[in-house]
Amino acid sequence: MATAVWKKIAAGEIDSVYLLTGLEQHIFDATIARLKKALPDIDDASVIRFDLEESSIDAVIEEADTLPFLEDRKLIIAGNASFLTAKDKGKEKVTHNLELLEAWLANPSPTAIVVFIAPYEKLDARKRITKKLKEHATVIEAARLQGKDLFTWVQQEAGAQGARIAPQNAELLVQMAGDSLLTLSAELAKMATYLSGEGDITAEVIESLVPRTPEMDVFRLTDAYVTGRVGDTVSIYHDLLRNGEEPIMLTSLVASHIRLMIHVGSLRKKGYQQNQIAQTLSVHPYRVKLMMENRSLPSEGRLLLILDKLAAIDYKLKSTSGKRERILELFFMEPLRKG
Repeated sequence: MATAVWKKIAAGEIDSVYLLTGLEQHIFDATIARLKKALPDIDDASVIRFDLEESSIDAVIEEADTLPFLEDRKLIIAGNASFLTAKDKGKEKVTHNLELLEAWLANPSPTAIVVFIAPYEKLDARKRITKKLKEHATVIEAARLQGKDLFTWVQQEAGAQGARIAPQNAELLVQMAGDSLLTLSAELAKMATYLSGEGDITAEVIESLVPRTPEMDVFRLTDAYVTGRVGDTVSIYHDLLRNGEEPIMLTSLVASHIRLMIHVGSLRKKGYQQNQIAQTLSVHPYRVKLMMENRSLPSEGRLLLILDKLAAIDYKLKSTSGKRERILELFFMEPLRKG
C-alpha cells in the first residue's frame, strides 16, 4: 500500500489528508520525506508539527485553514493521534473537538497537506472518527513486514541504495540486525557506502560491518547450545561477555528463549501455522521460522530439564560473590544429551 501511495506522490498526485498508522517508523519517515521532495518550496524548517497529546485538533485545523506565506501549500504533521485508539478518554491530557474534525474532513483546506500519524498497532474501528478519517484520508498502514515481504523489502532498499543483496544474505542481515526497517535501512546505507554505491552485499560484508543485536546473539547462543555445538556456544558466550553482558542477565535471556522453544513446539503440535504462532506468542515470525526449521532441537522434556538447570544456575549466580562467568561457562560446556 505504501509503495502505491509513494508512486502517486512522486507523480505529483498529492492528497489533502493522509493517515499513517502502525508501528514501523521508517514508513512514516519515508512518506514525509517523499512529500517534502514533491513540494519543492517546503523544507524541514517550514514543516509545521503538532503533538496531539499536547495540542488540540482545533489548533491543527486552524493552522490548516490559514493561508500559507510565500508558498502554495503547507505541510502539517499531526502526530500521536491517540483519539483514534481505544484509549481511556478520561486519561487524555487534551480534549479534542472531533465533531469539528469530522466537518473539516468533508471539506479540507486546498492549501494544506495534513498528515495524521497514529503510531499504534491497532486503531479503534468502532469509533466514528476512525471511520470518518479512513473514509476521507489516504491511508498508509505501516505494519511490520514479515517473512518473504521483509526480505523482498531489504532487496529493494539495497537496490535504492545502489547495491545488490541476494535473498539468503537478506535473511542473514535480518537475523543479525533485527526486523526494524529504520535500522535495516541505516545498515544498508552504510554497506552501500562501503561498496561505493555499487556491487553485492555479501555475507562477509554483513559480518564485518553490521553489529549484532544482543537479542539475536542470545538467540544464536541458545540455538548453538540446544543443538549440541559446544564450540560455537562458548565462542558466542565469550563474545557476549566482552560486550559487557552479565551472566545473570544471560541466564535469564537463555531461559526465556528455551521457554519460547517449548511454546512454539506445543503450538505446532496443535496445528498452528508460523504466523499464528508468532501472533499468539507476540514474537516476530522470523524467530518462529528459525525454530520450526531446526530439526536438531531436543524434545520438550529435555528442554524442561534445561530450564530446571538454568533455574539452579540463576540461584547460584545470585548467591555467589566469586567469578560468575565460569559458572555459566561450565554449564554451556556440558555435553547435552538428546531426548
